[in-house]
Amino acid sequence: MAMKKRKMGPPPPYAAETKDTRFAGTFEVLVPVEGRNRPLRVPHQFPTLKAAEDFIHSPDGEEAIEKLIADHVG
Repeated sequence: MAMKKRKMGPPPPYAAETKDTRFAGTFEVLVPVEGRNRPLRVPHQFPTLKAAEDFIHSPDGEEAIEKLIADHVG
């Protein structure tokens, strides 16, 4: 069985539990960016992991992620 090769570059955005204790129990979207050790964080908290993952694939989420990357690069 052949494995798919992923094109080079940073991994895709992902959702994870928030580490900030002020927002304990929430989730956030993290965006890996080439040249940075730590991913960028979308400034929004989500009540569930599913809500954060749905945001990544929504039109608003895609736009927010693109803007975040553009602001960092540009």
